[in-house]
Amino acid sequence: MIRVLLADDQSLVRAGFRALLDAQPDIAVAGEAADGEEALRRVRELRPDVVLMDIRMPLLDGLAATRRVTSDAELADVKVVMLTTFELDEYVFEAIRAGASGFLVKDTEPDELLRAVRAVVAGDALLSPGVTRRLIAEFAARSKEPAAAGALARLTEREREVMALVGIGLSNEEIARRLVVSPLTAKTHVSRTMVKLGVRDRAQLVVVAYESGLVRPGWLG
Repeated sequence: MIRVLLADDQSLVRAGFRALLDAQPDIAVAGEAADGEEALRRVRELRPDVVLMDIRMPLLDGLAATRRVTSDAELADVKVVMLTTFELDEYVFEAIRAGASGFLVKDTEPDELLRAVRAVVAGDALLSPGVTRRLIAEFAARSKEPAAAGALARLTEREREVMALVGIGLSNEEIARRLVVSPLTAKTHVSRTMVKLGVRDRAQLVVVAYESGLVRPGWLG
């Protein structure tokens, strides 16, 4: 059972998400929070698998709350998905850097929301379906100059290749087809790469891919 915490200051938004999520046989809403401070308390109390976190909330905004969650070693298994009104909200980029596993627009289709929650828990997706490449392209345009690529020295040639494919938004299945390997093999390469680089999830892996210079703007297909 996937346990979800809903953190949003709009009660109608929480109610709509709860109705959708609780209707699924494999998902349950573990709790709700109406501001960032309450969200942190509930995360520590309930240890949900996923937090759907609104970016803009009173007392403590979603970005600051996300940083506190992702920097706490005891909450390493908690995935944060940011909720925003606009697909390319300026804070989304900082949220990814802060450790969020991705983002969803609040008016996303129900099927996309469910697919995203399941995918984030499985570690097999980056961001909201349908806007991944657009977000990555925008992130690349806003990111700083590539940092030194020293961290990449720890990777094998195949792992660097896989990391580059993750960086342009491909799923494990798409990577498997591109490299003519099984999806399980692709997933194993992705997991080993994340371990070697000490990153939390695929979203962070994309950040490193761009900031190390392994992937550059204009590479998106």
